[in-house]
Amino acid sequence: MAMTLRLTEEEDRRLTELAAAEGRSKQEVVRLALADRWARQHREEQIGEVLARIMPRYRGLLDRLGSA
Repeated sequence: MAMTLRLTEEEDRRLTELAAAEGRSKQEVVRLALADRWARQHREEQIGEVLARIMPRYRGLLDRLGSA
């Protein structure tokens, strides 16, 4: 699917520099950045889900450790 990405001159300069430094096309740099951001958000959501499950179980212990 095609899309148009509008960047400021500064953003385009930065993207051009990144692409040149990595030996990639601008499109590939943007696609990799999107994949990286999605992966980080997905990991954060997974961590949040795990913490929501285990925090109630260990709340008393954590409270005691926090007051020690």
